[in-house]
Amino acid sequence: MRVRIFSLLAVVSLVLALAFLSSTHAAPHKANVPATPAANALPATPSGATPEEPHPQIREALAALRHAKEHMEHAAHDFGGHRVEALKATEEAIRQLEICLKYDKD
Repeated sequence: MRVRIFSLLAVVSLVLALAFLSSTHAAPHKANVPATPAANALPATPSGATPEEPHPQIREALAALRHAKEHMEHAAHDFGGHRVEALKATEEAIRQLEICLKYDKD
């Protein structure tokens, strides 16, 4: 039982790592960003700088985990008896990432 939980947590960790890696490579370099602001850009802060979304990779991982959780909840089968444990591990991963984002606000 313990091995199964650790295996599921390892799989969730790998999924998150891959999500971070794939989104990191797709992000533009600051040198390639145009000097003129886009029409849909975020409003400027008092200092004149445009704020970026904090931690987009974590937010993308949260969205992916929530989508996977919804899929597992509505799936027609039990994935060989692993659906309940996978749902628990996914909920725990979502909870941990939400905690990460709360600490960033401090």
